[in-house]
Amino acid sequence: MIQALVAALMWALVASLLIFRRKRADRSITYASASIAVAMTLNVDAIYLVTDPLLGGTNVTTLVADGLLMIGIFFLGRGVMKADEYRPKLVRAVVGIPALVTSLLAITTIFMFIDRGTTTTRFMIDFGAQPAAATYSIINFSYFFLVITTMMILAARQYLRSSGIQRLPAGLLSLGSAFGGALCLAVLTMDVAHVTGQLDLMRAVQPAYEPLSLLAFLFLCAGFAAQPAVRRAQHDMRRKRTAGLATQLVPLWKRASLVRPGLSQADPLAASADDLESRLHREIVEIRDAMIDPRVAFEISAAERALLDRAESHLLGPDTRATRTTSSLWSRVDEGGSS
Repeated sequence: MIQALVAALMWALVASLLIFRRKRADRSITYASASIAVAMTLNVDAIYLVTDPLLGGTNVTTLVADGLLMIGIFFLGRGVMKADEYRPKLVRAVVGIPALVTSLLAITTIFMFIDRGTTTTRFMIDFGAQPAAATYSIINFSYFFLVITTMMILAARQYLRSSGIQRLPAGLLSLGSAFGGALCLAVLTMDVAHVTGQLDLMRAVQPAYEPLSLLAFLFLCAGFAAQPAVRRAQHDMRRKRTAGLATQLVPLWKRASLVRPGLSQADPLAASADDLESRLHREIVEIRDAMIDPRVAFEISAAERALLDRAESHLLGPDTRATRTTSSLWSRVDEGGSS
C-alpha cells in the first residue's frame, strides 16, 4: 500500500513539474521525479508480480527499480545543488556522476552473488540474511544517505538565506531530506541486524520504515512542487505591483514629457508596450531625464519623489529581467544622457 501511495505522489509531482517547469532549461528535478516514479511503480506488489516474470522470475525487477531510484536520487541532489552557489568539492563529489556510476556498478555486481530464488515482493525479508543481499542494500542506502544528507544541508542553507514565502520550498525540502536520512539509517540498521542475526532489533526498527518513507517522499514532493508554485505566485504579485506603479507614475510622466519629450513621444509604440517592466522602466528614465536636464524647469513634490524611488527600487529588485538593463541605463541617466 505504501509503495502505491508513494508512486502516486511521484507521478503527481511529475505532472506538476511538466506543467509549471516546462520552459526551464534545467530539467534535473523532472528527470529525478520521473525516474523515482517508475522505480516506485515497479515496487508496487501487483506490478512487481507481473513485471518480474518477464525478466526471468529471479527478482531482477528489484535491481532495475533500485537502479532507477538511485538515478532519481542523483538527479534530485543535482537539482538542489544547482540552486545553491555553495558547491565545495565534497558536495560535487557526492552528487557527481563518478559516485553514481560506481554505486550502480557495485550494486549490479553484488546482486549477481545473491541467491535470489523466485519472484517475491519481500526481497530483503526473504534474502536479507545473506551477506551479499545485506551488502547490496547497504551500498544502496549508503549512497541514498550521502546524497539526501547533502540535499538537507543545501536546502537548510537556502532556507536560512531566504525570507517570507521563499522559505516554504526550502523548509519542506529540509524536512523531507531529514526524514529521508532517518529512513536510510533505519534501513541500514535493519540490514546489519538481519545479517548478524539480531532479529529482535530488526523487528523493533521495522515499524518505522513505512511512516518514514511516506513522510520523506511527501515532504520532498511538496517541496519540489512548491518551488514553481511560489515562483508563479511571486511573478503574479510582481506583475500586479509593476502595473500599479506604472499607473501611479503616469501623471508625473506626462508632466515630464510635456517639458522634455522622450522616446515615448517619438515612438508611440514604446509608451504602450505590453511588457509592464519595460513600460515602468521607460517612465522612470524619462522622468529622471526631465529632472536632471538643465535646459528645462521640472520640479516634483516629496510624495512624487518617494513614489519614483519606490518604483526604481521595485524595478531593480530581485527576479527581474530588466535589472541588468536598467543598471546600465541608470548610469546613462546620471550622466544626463537621453533614452
